Amino acid sequence: MQANGTGQERDSEVSCRNGAQNGESSSAVEAHSNGLVAVTDNENGVSSGSNNNNNGVSAQPAPNNCNNNSSSSTSSTEVKKKKRLSQCEEDVIRLIGQHLHDLGLNQTVDLLMQESGCRLEHPSATRFRNHVMEGEWDKAESDLNELKAMMHSPSAIVRMKFLLLQQKYLEYLEDGKVLEALQVLRAELTPLKYNTERIHVLSGYLMCSHAEDLRAKAEWEGKGTASRTKLLDKLQTYLPPSVMLPPRRLQTLLKQAVELQRERCLYHNTKLDSGLDSVSLLLDHTCSRKQFPCYTQQILTEHCNEVWFCKFSNDGTKLATGSKDTTVIVWHVDVETQQLKLLKTLEGHAYGVSYLAWSPDDTYLIACGPDDCSELWLWNVQTGELRTKMSQSHEDSLTSVAWNPDGKRFVTGGQRGQFYQCDLDGNLLDSWEGVRVQCLWCLGDGRTVLASDTHQRIRGYNFEDLTDRNMYVTAVTELSNINAPVSGSHSHQRVWKSFLYVFFTR
Repeated sequence: MQANGTGQERDSEVSCRNGAQNGESSSAVEAHSNGLVAVTDNENGVSSGSNNNNNGVSAQPAPNNCNNNSSSSTSSTEVKKKKRLSQCEEDVIRLIGQHLHDLGLNQTVDLLMQESGCRLEHPSATRFRNHVMEGEWDKAESDLNELKAMMHSPSAIVRMKFLLLQQKYLEYLEDGKVLEALQVLRAELTPLKYNTERIHVLSGYLMCSHAEDLRAKAEWEGKGTASRTKLLDKLQTYLPPSVMLPPRRLQTLLKQAVELQRERCLYHNTKLDSGLDSVSLLLDHTCSRKQFPCYTQQILTEHCNEVWFCKFSNDGTKLATGSKDTTVIVWHVDVETQQLKLLKTLEGHAYGVSYLAWSPDDTYLIACGPDDCSELWLWNVQTGELRTKMSQSHEDSLTSVAWNPDGKRFVTGGQRGQFYQCDLDGNLLDSWEGVRVQCLWCLGDGRTVLASDTHQRIRGYNFEDLTDRNMYVTAVTELSNINAPVSGSHSHQRVWKSFLYVFFTR
């Protein structure tokens, strides 16, 4: 192009402006500035050679033949004068860019990255992504060597290579290239010496008679965009976010924020939950008193005296109620209608029932009595039979109980001075002296038991090494309930809301 050619220069300026405004590359093979999608401008028949951007972002405001454009020069000066973005600001821009890319707004992503000076992902990760999605497995495997230096765990490369070769193997089989698939299995997958059990399973797919049979047995989507996208999601988990963002990261963060707001909402009705589309992201989530269930849905009248305790099963399909009338009633919960129907009545609790605990698999139910009760009943809910009735001492009380996660042991105790660990037949396994228990909970490690006591403490007791320590001390008069393990979980809120929801509806 000649600088003094008036007509040609004017055409170049117009072409350059159009390319800059649309965020398009003037090269037939030049990559997008975000490093993700290649755009070809074949309509004008213009090609400036093979110029791939190694940084994944085009930092130049315009080509040399457009420097006479004063507006472009001014814009470039303004970009240079901008302050350096903080790490948090760059992360936000990358999240927005990824979301826009998922929506197909690639030109907008180019302009965003160019103006901000950020990079959506590392160029090596971009090439890796494109090669995976295009099924160019040799090139994708070569890209792993470039990514290796950026990864925190060297062993992750072996896992990523295994996933790539597995996809390559399955696609060869679907295409009917049995010899090529066998070569991948013998010469590439097996030498990795990784996940040999899976390799044995893969070898069995050689016997599949047709593609449909292969997809069914392998539980695989088949060759194409769907399976490769799923593969890429797995591969991304091994790459640092500075190299390649986890898939749909912005949506994940938004869902987490909405879930947290709902859990903290005092009047939230779980029936209204239906994903991000049901809420506004422009305001914090709040529910008023008017939205809280306030109409009686069902009144249960089968007990003939005070009801002292209620507890849903872990799967939510049953409700157990204990009463002063010496019975436990197990109700079936209709998940659709939220109606309860009497399932079984468990009788013989002479002191009444003031505490109930379901086993982890909901097979057994333990019933405890009030403060003057030294007996405990363990029922098989499925058969309605009493598995065991135990009492360690007539001078002790068994008013609280908690199941070990293995479902084969439980701990129990009361306010008279000690608590016990027992098996399903009521045999004493261990005991702890001098602890006046208000409530018990077994942690997920299977060793530690939390106990709230009459000294305003929550202490952790380890039955394996026989040690104990303070977990929490409070100034309240009495800690009488521990509804969930101390792990930051909001499950106790969900249980409470679920309990209310069965009896009330809007």
